[in-house]
Amino acid sequence: MTETVLKLQQIKRWFGDGDKRLHVLKGVDLEIKKGEIVALVGPSGSGKSTLLYVTGLLDQPSAGEIYLAGQKCSKMKEKERTLMRRKYLGFVYQSHLLLPDFSALENVMMPQLIGGISPSEAKEKGLWLLEKMGLKARAKHRPGELSGGEQQRVAIARALANGPHLLLADEPTGNLDPKTSEKVFIELLNLVRETGLSALIATHNPDLASQMDRRVRLENGVLVEEV
Repeated sequence: MTETVLKLQQIKRWFGDGDKRLHVLKGVDLEIKKGEIVALVGPSGSGKSTLLYVTGLLDQPSAGEIYLAGQKCSKMKEKERTLMRRKYLGFVYQSHLLLPDFSALENVMMPQLIGGISPSEAKEKGLWLLEKMGLKARAKHRPGELSGGEQQRVAIARALANGPHLLLADEPTGNLDPKTSEKVFIELLNLVRETGLSALIATHNPDLASQMDRRVRLENGVLVEEV
């Protein structure tokens, strides 16, 4: 039986109280198996980013349970959540959020060093990931010396540096032109598949969504499986 990496069970998230309470997630159920790449689609304002933040343990659900690598997470204290994020999750955002004073390689090494990996091992892994993203020759360049597509490739390499079980990506190529977006996205999918991890990727682009294993649509606060 294929291992379940992520299970969301009746996840609800609301903001405010009483009559002013705004219900964003109204009972989300989702299960992602090991090695599965799932597209999260839906109109702007439907709550995709909220769902990713809750799934990534950056925000707590108002109700429901999150199972990550078989562990219940919704009631964890912040320190425990931080350790879970560090061990099991990788994040790619629409903006690359790279550290401007560090090289591409140093940006990819940083999460590994924080996780206790030796500098030599972190460098080796960092160079391997940058090579996979076509950036080994740019390893010593700082973000300001890289194009938008190159910066996002570095961000993807950084997200995978600690070997997460699950990658969460929020419009990872949304700031790029269509041609660059498609190229970077294909490189992302290839690297995710090569490393065998799972992914939940939010996108507005139907062409990109169609390249993933399956699609789920967030509508009126719940997920609907697309055929």
